[in-house]
Amino acid sequence: MDDLRVPAGPGIPDGLVIPAGELVERFSRSPGPGGQSVNTTDSRVELEYDVAGSAALTDTQRERLLRRLPTSVVRVVASEHRSQHRNRVAARERLAELLRESLAPPPPQRRATKPTRGSKERRLDAKKQRGRTKSLRGRVEDS
Repeated sequence: MDDLRVPAGPGIPDGLVIPAGELVERFSRSPGPGGQSVNTTDSRVELEYDVAGSAALTDTQRERLLRRLPTSVVRVVASEHRSQHRNRVAARERLAELLRESLAPPPPQRRATKPTRGSKERRLDAKKQRGRTKSLRGRVEDS
């Protein structure tokens, strides 16, 4: 098994390499209907990663992951492909994406501002004002 490489991104500027020894993979196969041959079996791959016991993470990365994830052990399952290899690749990609999203800093919070009069309100006010001047103009001409 190879090391898992998480590409660089927000929160991980240099990328992240998780040694293969820190990942736990479980494989299971279920034969198709009628106990068909190995070529048509469905495979399932579970990939586990213990965030709390990882030596690949810095202290700040570990703290951020432990705050954002529900448990310290991350488990990813892939079973949509028939090939065990494809499911293994899909599970590794999902784990890398989950770690990348969890390590990204939260989006900046916008400061609350006072409500302003938008252009729609200005247009409505202008329309009301035009209506008032028209009605006043009519009254002046009538007298």
